[in-house]
Amino acid sequence: MAGGVAGSGGLLPDRHPTGDFFVCGIFDASPKDDLASMEHPVFSLATRPDRRILRYERGGKTVEVIPSVKGRATIHDKDILIYCVSQLMAAMNAGQEISRKLQIKAYDLLVATNRDTSGDAYARLREAFERLAGTRITTNLETGGLQTTSGFGLIESWEIVRRSRGGRMISVSVTLSEWLFRAVVSKSVLTLSRDYFRLRKPLERRLYELVRKHCGRQRHWRASVTTLHAKSGSTAPLRVFRAALRRMIAEASLPDYHLEEVPGDIIAFSRRDQVVDGDGPLLAPGTLEAARALCPGVDVYALEAEWRSWWADTGRKPLKSADAAFLGWVKRRRPGAGGKAG
Repeated sequence: MAGGVAGSGGLLPDRHPTGDFFVCGIFDASPKDDLASMEHPVFSLATRPDRRILRYERGGKTVEVIPSVKGRATIHDKDILIYCVSQLMAAMNAGQEISRKLQIKAYDLLVATNRDTSGDAYARLREAFERLAGTRITTNLETGGLQTTSGFGLIESWEIVRRSRGGRMISVSVTLSEWLFRAVVSKSVLTLSRDYFRLRKPLERRLYELVRKHCGRQRHWRASVTTLHAKSGSTAPLRVFRAALRRMIAEASLPDYHLEEVPGDIIAFSRRDQVVDGDGPLLAPGTLEAARALCPGVDVYALEAEWRSWWADTGRKPLKSADAAFLGWVKRRRPGAGGKAG
């Protein structure tokens, strides 16, 4: 059973099509996710409060997730962490000092994660902060090259710094866990498609995380339905999970990736006409620094990935100097530049 042409039928509308990521003075930060939580089913896929204590063990790594009375943090709550990680990575790539404590504007967070900005949205945002702070993790997972057994909340603390007259939060102070912050400092993160925030269903988001991590540096990845069921953290019976995968294949709405069911109860994943990380011409380390000087505050790693995709789309032409070609492309796409990047 093969997936069709990628469409938007299964995606939420793009509520804020500018695509800008604003916070802490950083413009256009690409969505980033930490590798550890991408691999392990930390977040709930349920739409109702999940108060079960869960323990996962695989390959000598253990994760125990203990929710609060308000339930385990959901995969939609994770949008807050992705947003924070994205801002920290953009700041770090721009040569700025970073810390575990961030002050973010609630409106910017809602816009960046493709949520509506109604009064109810702010109330739901507060509930998400409460679940993130209340969900406790005990794990021996390695982040930043350091393996420790420790317990912590997904966020250490949060505080509404300012409110509007009507009681709506305006600014929020968030302190990330040391575990998550260490992942940022060590750059143990991957860039996500902006369409990730348009995925409606929790399982779609979780599956995108898994394939993004495993297919990141290769064109193809295969996994059994049983393995995907375990890695996703889904509590649905295997037959129901398999049916959900088949619907996803038919809808073909997963960003960047093509899904296909192959014999042996296997799901095959492949990238949709894009150059994978690490493919294509090699760039010297100094070239990225030069690109950062040309576009201060912009995620140069996202720029590099975009350039590689453009290079592939335009026929993979031989380059006399990949570094010069990349920097020329960056100059042409800068705001106010006369030409186009293509």
